[in-house]
Amino acid sequence: MSESNTPTEADEAPAARRHFIQERIDADLESGVDGGRVHLRFPPEPNGYLHIGHAKAICVNFGLAEEYPGGKCNLRFDDTNPSKEKTEYVESIQRDIRWLGFDWEDRCFFASDYFEQLYQWAVQLIEQGDAFVCDLQGDEISEYRGGADRPGRPSPWRDRSVEENLDLFKRMRAGEFADGERTLRAKIDVNAPNMVLRDPVLYRIMKVEHHRTGDSWVIYPTYDWAHGQGDAIEGITHSLCSLEFENHRPLYEWCLEKLGIENGPRQIEFSRLEMTHLITSKRKLLRLVEEGRVSGWDDPRMPTISGLRRRGYTPEAVRAFVADAGVTRFPGKTDIVRLENALRADLNQKAERRMAVLRPLKLVITNLPEDHREELSAVNNPEDDAAGSRPVHFGRELWIERSDFMEDAPRKFFRLKPGGEVRLRYAYVVRCDEVVKDDAGEVVELRCTYDPETGQGRAPEGRKVKGVIHWVNAADAVEAEVREYDHLFAAEDPNDHAEDGDFLDNLNPDSLNVVERAYLEPALGGAGEGETFQFERLGYYCVDRDSTPERPVFNRAVTLRDSWAKKDGPKKGESKKGGGQHKKKKG
Repeated sequence: MSESNTPTEADEAPAARRHFIQERIDADLESGVDGGRVHLRFPPEPNGYLHIGHAKAICVNFGLAEEYPGGKCNLRFDDTNPSKEKTEYVESIQRDIRWLGFDWEDRCFFASDYFEQLYQWAVQLIEQGDAFVCDLQGDEISEYRGGADRPGRPSPWRDRSVEENLDLFKRMRAGEFADGERTLRAKIDVNAPNMVLRDPVLYRIMKVEHHRTGDSWVIYPTYDWAHGQGDAIEGITHSLCSLEFENHRPLYEWCLEKLGIENGPRQIEFSRLEMTHLITSKRKLLRLVEEGRVSGWDDPRMPTISGLRRRGYTPEAVRAFVADAGVTRFPGKTDIVRLENALRADLNQKAERRMAVLRPLKLVITNLPEDHREELSAVNNPEDDAAGSRPVHFGRELWIERSDFMEDAPRKFFRLKPGGEVRLRYAYVVRCDEVVKDDAGEVVELRCTYDPETGQGRAPEGRKVKGVIHWVNAADAVEAEVREYDHLFAAEDPNDHAEDGDFLDNLNPDSLNVVERAYLEPALGGAGEGETFQFERLGYYCVDRDSTPERPVFNRAVTLRDSWAKKDGPKKGESKKGGGQHKKKKG
């Protein structure tokens, strides 16, 4: 019997299960409802910097568009609230999307592009008897709307004539009325079970300079009015939103129906990304910035995309994390460890290794001459053979981590101790012969001898040394500042157990520890902004924008292991890491 090279069903890898949005789009394509088109949009408000939750929305929308032949995804700014919007935010959002690896091509739009069309459509609603000008103020509108346990009441101005409504709306646009004096409201149902349908506001008066249109408009559409109509103008097929907009979908569909838009876009909701130890409310993030709790929107402790980028996160890690988090309709919190693990996995493959000493202790090798300078070879990345190696210099005086020496060491302490031996990474075995202390009794220097037969990892027969530590040659070490970032909030849910409900009570006082005098091997001295390395045995570190040739500055992107597992108690599948002494700079 001849053998066949055709793979059997058992040989084929199982296809990844498709999430519910993919299934919905697949069904629409099969039915031909959109003529075979898939056209999505990402509609951020330019009222702050994007955060990790927006990264999920970006990846879902642009990623789905890439998945389908001919698929498109627009970038549309929902710039309908000029009191909170800035061109700075527009530019930052565009940078973040491009950094994540997506491109809207020539399809960048603004809700303000459609202000005239939205106004004319609002006039159409008035003429149809589906909208009216209301004189109730904001708190009065809420009172008249009622609640889930009490009925609503019609506005006293709900039955104004079409002619009066048209006149008042025109005068609203002309600027005759003060801010908040009048609104345009849809006329739907004051007792609808869905509160959103209880005559929602479509336009409000705001005499505020707009970042694009200047002072040409003094009335602005609400999100509920601009959203669906913007989708329809752009030919969007599927309008993807987070779950909090599920109750708004009937209004979305009501607006399209009343305007006679057939085969319009369909709104689909999915769960937003909520994470432990993070705040993703732009209002609260803005408060952190304005009160100086952080250095800015791109502070490496912030959950903003720009903050993650500055800290050392890669777009590949963020996209992998979003894919791992999945797309569902079930709200919940994702452990921040999953984001950190995505970065560890990515940087483990691509980041070159270097040696750095953050809390230095001098080590002097007494059986070497003072001018000794020896070139050894160090591996750049054991995960990547193509990364090659680099030279490191070995001399009489070295810097080692203070935590790698213990005078009264326990039995299983395999690093350096009096009379003990340890291997120096890529170099030799040394033995600690003498401990030098200052007048206060603090250890300031270790005097050691080295074994020349143990260079570059050689181990003579019968010689066993368990400990391996990193080091930096003192003669050519580069002095640097290292910023060790940690969770901005100590509590898993920053809103829990806060006095008077203020989330700021849960700020982590150790979220930033600054090491002002670290020593790095010379190969790190010329690194450029954004370059990321693994400091061996310590973690992954990124060159900060504050770095200069005279004073390099590195940010810790992530530790080698989950350092919070020990604080929160060991969890299944999580590792532990001990702490150390830090100089603290509170955030």
